[in-house]
Amino acid sequence: MHFMKAEKANTNILDIKVLKGIYKFVKPYQFTFYVLVILTSVLSFVAVLRPLLIKLVLDKYLEKSKYETFVWVMGGMTALILLQALFEYALTYYSSLLAQNVIKDIRTQLFAHIMKFRLKFFDNTPVGRLITRTVSDLESVADIFSEGLLAIAGDILQIAVLLGVMFYIDWKLTLVSLSLLPLLFYSTYVFKEKVKVSFSEVRVAVANLNTFVQEHITGMSIVQIFNAEKREQAKFEEINQAHTDANKRSILYYSVYFPIAEVIATACIALAVWYSGSEVLDKDLTLGTMLFFIMSINMFFRPIRMLADRFNTLQMGIVSADRVLNLLSDDSELVVSGTKVLEPLKGKVELKNVEFAYNLGEPILKNISFKVDTGQTVAFVGATGAGKSSIIGLINRFYDVQSGQITIDDVNLYDLNLDALRKQIGVVQQDVFLFSSSIYDNITLGDTSISRERVMEVARMVGVDILLERLPGGLDYKVMERGNTLSVGQRQLISFVRTMINNPKILILDEATSSVDSDTEELIQKAIAKMMQGRTSIIIAHRLSTIKMADQIIVLDKGEIVEKGTHDELLNTGNYYAKLHEMQYSSVIV
Repeated sequence: MHFMKAEKANTNILDIKVLKGIYKFVKPYQFTFYVLVILTSVLSFVAVLRPLLIKLVLDKYLEKSKYETFVWVMGGMTALILLQALFEYALTYYSSLLAQNVIKDIRTQLFAHIMKFRLKFFDNTPVGRLITRTVSDLESVADIFSEGLLAIAGDILQIAVLLGVMFYIDWKLTLVSLSLLPLLFYSTYVFKEKVKVSFSEVRVAVANLNTFVQEHITGMSIVQIFNAEKREQAKFEEINQAHTDANKRSILYYSVYFPIAEVIATACIALAVWYSGSEVLDKDLTLGTMLFFIMSINMFFRPIRMLADRFNTLQMGIVSADRVLNLLSDDSELVVSGTKVLEPLKGKVELKNVEFAYNLGEPILKNISFKVDTGQTVAFVGATGAGKSSIIGLINRFYDVQSGQITIDDVNLYDLNLDALRKQIGVVQQDVFLFSSSIYDNITLGDTSISRERVMEVARMVGVDILLERLPGGLDYKVMERGNTLSVGQRQLISFVRTMINNPKILILDEATSSVDSDTEELIQKAIAKMMQGRTSIIIAHRLSTIKMADQIIVLDKGEIVEKGTHDELLNTGNYYAKLHEMQYSSVIV
């Protein structure tokens, strides 16, 4: 049990490659995006109009008793405030809407992409990392739109417009008022860098937590069987503490930065009042101008204070987007399907000098060659780790061979359309996985073209219809996660129906009776016999009594074929199979 190592992210805040990658998902919503750009620009100018109107009222109308015009101006100001509120509502709503639409499309494409990977990819990639990519990382990507790029652009534009107007009205007062600005810029830079590091640590800690929790909830039975609760709890507390510490650091930086920024802003206002106060008394400056600068300084510092936080939000969004886009662009482990469709598929299977390793330099299968003619049954026996299940994985193209060739009906496996091929191969695994859904959904796997009548017809053919009818609700019986409310035998029999629903031409049974009692085994054996009729069958079995009638038995040892023949032929040789048979019978394991 372990958790994944930290991932280092060196992505720049304005990584053009990442932004282009994200923009591809914005294209279907370009109209909304450009409307948001216009709203952001308009709001930056509208915000500056409020202090200008107040200056106008004080300097032009209030002092000169032009009350009628004053009323009109105040009415215009009220309308401006309402218009600004409406624009801000539209900007907030539609930017969040755009973000949700974009991440919905990315998540859909990402999940579809993940499902195309070879099983080798999942062998080497923690599930928690994939969950982080498809859930929390994409939430950070959403922040690029709702709190990132457009918000930053709007803040910068507002600062630029406000600064230009302030310099135009009184450049000396502007310089005095903003004389402490370099100090704010420095503290903002330090804050941004510190929080960026802490946010990166938080993202890694979240991924570690996801991986650890997912692994341990899935493997809780192992933890409890070996009485390892306290040890695993200690590991969890260590990971959880790392997550908490990373968040505490970011909290510390926030709690220090914002008071500092507030003090600097207040000091700038004090400087403005001090300088402009004497000017107003000397009649060199109007009261409206003084109030304009006080309001403008407040408006000037607010987006600057927010910029540091938004830059870090954008940075985390860019880092998350980079991770997601890297996963989307990773085609090194994708299964490349051929185009040829065998209609009808006869079921002849042949392996020629096949070599295979999960990890390079660690061969699992060595020079494997055998042939199964149409309608024949071949059985594989051998010790655990001999390579039996690996052969099944290769025939299904869950993995690819390093050398050699696999053919179906004398056609290279890699030239065949994978979807069409897998519909013709039925696999019953030892460890049956059932989803949290109804029996019907688990059998059809969401294929609405398969009727309930068809399901029951296959169940009767296999001989398990009585089992399905006995379950509360029948086909509507709700299976709990991983089928834990069903017995091993019940799950196995349900998997038989799922396997046979598409009437496959090749049937693969991977130790289908190794974990059931003798009574259930008898029922399963009858079902298997019906399933094998008229089909090419490949069987992996520990119990040799289940494969006596096989046309060919292949004995594997350490990834190599050591014996081939029928049951009787292999018994007569007195070698590996005969010794294995004698051992099982002498132990009454039949």
